[in-house]
Amino acid sequence: NPFNPREVVARIRAIQRRVEPWLERETGSAKAAERVVFGDVQLDPGARVVLQRGHPIDLTSVEFALLEVLLRAAGQVVTREDLAKEVLGRRLTPYDRSIDVHISSLRRKLGHQVGDMERIKTVRGTGYIYTLPPDAAGQKPGRG
Repeated sequence: NPFNPREVVARIRAIQRRVEPWLERETGSAKAAERVVFGDVQLDPGARVVLQRGHPIDLTSVEFALLEVLLRAAGQVVTREDLAKEVLGRRLTPYDRSIDVHISSLRRKLGHQVGDMERIKTVRGTGYIYTLPPDAAGQKPGRG
């Protein structure tokens, strides 16, 4: 058999990740075009750009999607399962650490701390939360 089915599926998913943002822009999805500004991070889904304090941050497409989901739900726990479905397009399998690896990479690129708070906090056995600064309690991420 000249094709490895797992590789074919991986390639199809990679193409989908590249095409879906384009489709959302082309079909005028309001959510896709909405910029998210939260603390020192600004995410522009239309341009696929993340700025931190005005400086561009180089993220993979999975890291970008993961950050977008976390920022839009800032202050709320997002389960690992929900992140896998939304970001990877699949369910987690037992011992699957892929979401955790991407979170670790995001933390490294954005910095673990915001002031004296953890930026992306692990909620053991559940998922992750993009933490709200104390002065932003009750505040949702803004639009830019």
